Amino acid sequence: MPMLSDQEIQHALTELPGWSRAGDTLTRTFRCATFPAAMAFVQQVADIAEAQQHHPDIDVRYTAITFHLSTHDAGGITNKDVTLARAIDGAFAA
Repeated sequence: MPMLSDQEIQHALTELPGWSRAGDTLTRTFRCATFPAAMAFVQQVADIAEAQQHHPDIDVRYTAITFHLSTHDAGGITNKDVTLARAIDGAFAA
């Protein structure tokens, strides 16, 4: 899978509110009302990631969950990361 250009990444970020670029990753922090809700959200994302065969780095800090998306075998951000970011946003909104 080819990496996205800087311009393609910037365009994708205009359609992904709350997400930002940190080097070769897309990143966003979500806040849940309770720790159990945060863990349920992480499980939803785990199921989505497994179905897509594309797995994020996840940092859990009580009710704050930060996702870092990068396609490691491509060496940076690809369409897989943008697709997963949209799916994570959808899971959080549900």
